[in-house]
Amino acid sequence: MPILSQEESQAILKKVLSFSQADECAGTLQGRLSGNIRYARNNVSTAGMSDNVSLAVEARFGKKSGVATCNQFDDATLRQCVKRAEEIARLAPEDPEYVPMLGPQQYLTPATFVPATAAITPDMRAQAAGDSIALCESRKLTAAGFLEDASSFQALRNSKGLEAYQQFTNIDYSVTVRTADGKGSGYAVADFADVKSFDAKALTKRAADKAASSVNARAIEPGKYTVILEPAALVSDEGLLNRLVYALDAREADEGRSFLSKKGGGNKTGEKLFDDRISIYTDPQNATAPGGVFDGEGLPVKRMPWVEKGVVKNLYYTRFWAQKNKVEPTAFGGNFVMSGGTQSLEDMIKSTAKGILVTRLWYIRDVDPQTLLVTGLTRDGTFYIENGKIKFPIKNMRFNESPVIMLNNVEALGKPVRLGGNVIPPMKIRDFTFTSLSDAV
Repeated sequence: MPILSQEESQAILKKVLSFSQADECAGTLQGRLSGNIRYARNNVSTAGMSDNVSLAVEARFGKKSGVATCNQFDDATLRQCVKRAEEIARLAPEDPEYVPMLGPQQYLTPATFVPATAAITPDMRAQAAGDSIALCESRKLTAAGFLEDASSFQALRNSKGLEAYQQFTNIDYSVTVRTADGKGSGYAVADFADVKSFDAKALTKRAADKAASSVNARAIEPGKYTVILEPAALVSDEGLLNRLVYALDAREADEGRSFLSKKGGGNKTGEKLFDDRISIYTDPQNATAPGGVFDGEGLPVKRMPWVEKGVVKNLYYTRFWAQKNKVEPTAFGGNFVMSGGTQSLEDMIKSTAKGILVTRLWYIRDVDPQTLLVTGLTRDGTFYIENGKIKFPIKNMRFNESPVIMLNNVEALGKPVRLGGNVIPPMKIRDFTFTSLSDAV
């Protein structure tokens, strides 16, 4: 089934509501049409497409609710889905955190759908993979990559008069390049809403250069070092910044489960917890990474400062927790923007007397959730810097670090780029803690 338009989606949802006998009823339609290609050892291994549209119906009787789903939209199936949701609701216990469904809302209209991206063909994917493989073969390197593009939509409607709809396009690409002997590795990753910004050759060249430069890695003593963290080291694999942003939750802080909790109760909103240069905000209309304009309940996502010049300005409040605390709820659209500087990565390296360049962090795991202390490993290109130049590759190391401490040890912020749907600058951080060596490439 193709991506449904706003008119087609709302026509189905209107029909759903007309079949309901519940006190409150809501329908959510979601669809995604995607294509992909995967390659390894300089050969394409898989290519495919997926197409899915699904409906979730929530029915409520008083404070009881039930949800049922389906992926066919004839009248009989829709009636049965609504009936099943109502049967579940009648059997469910009352929800102690019930809040009524939202009424009509006003939403922003960012440019999250690009027709050129929606029009990507299998031939275009094959060409991108072929370009990447050819570049690596010419340098006697081996590439493994994954390219996926998607068009998607989400539509909401409820019996209180709320109506919402948004379309998206996205292209995600990552490539790992290894030397023939397997001793050197490089990595590049990127995502875009507009395919015109995508260049498989340029990204592969970046990974290939790192792979070629990372052979004969030397071991150095673990300890505290000045590091330059590329964006992929900050947000990929549920990275350091993701964890920080997702921890800006009012309820966790108020209940004593967060680094934002105050002794004796309450949270640290309004307190300065980070370096003056740290500002993080949500902006669905950001030109580089436009985002979703409503959450799962239909609450509008707007520009919202979370951290401003090091001060915690706002926390996420669910509708229940906001009602309990007599404040406005805050929706999070799933992506964030972090302010940066004007320096390039090369500029940051030139200004470093001694330090380490980190391409990527992975296998990140929590150590202490209340301080956000995590552990993980470097990979795919780690280099020692001396007197403003990359001197030699180094063996990978395990780190133990908290993004809270990290954002108090900022020496420089580079020019922000899009990654993972977010906008992130590379960072130079002092006293970053490495605890042990790893022989893994």
